[in-house]
Amino acid sequence: MRLLQKNKPVIRFLLTFFGSYLILAFLYNLYLNNASSQKYYPEFITHIVALQSQDLIEAFGYETKSIPSDYDPSMRIAVNGDYVVRIVEGCNAISVMVLFLAFILAFKKDWKSTLLYIFAGLVIIYALNILRIALLTIAIYEYPEYTDLLHTTLFPAFIYGVVFILWFIWIRNFRPKTSPKDV
Repeated sequence: MRLLQKNKPVIRFLLTFFGSYLILAFLYNLYLNNASSQKYYPEFITHIVALQSQDLIEAFGYETKSIPSDYDPSMRIAVNGDYVVRIVEGCNAISVMVLFLAFILAFKKDWKSTLLYIFAGLVIIYALNILRIALLTIAIYEYPEYTDLLHTTLFPAFIYGVVFILWFIWIRNFRPKTSPKDV
């Protein structure tokens, strides 16, 4: 019992983190199971991410087109007439956002600060994910021989690195201060 009392903050963190992660992951899976759409194929969030990525690629000066895939639940993006990438559900960064959100909730300060930081963090993750997809698409178009390195190593490291930095900023600057008796 004394061990539980001594480790109460750690136990609270773990229960909050895993509990909120499981709840949010369940809700996201519920969304995925019910969100299939012909208008916004394969589902709304992934569809919008593909269109916004397309717009950003065009802003970089490339002729771009995105269409629903006939082969799988994804959006295909073409650059200058060549289909380069598929945007699948995993590309929309929602699972990364769920991980970010669960961690911030586990280190909750007051609700106002926590909710503001969550909102700002989600906006940053979303925007940088669109940038990530656009840059990845352009890089694969320009350097197709590096597709595996770009897709499996560099760009996942980018998005998870952003989340890690946001966590670090939260812990360093915004988390509740602990008193010596809490340690």
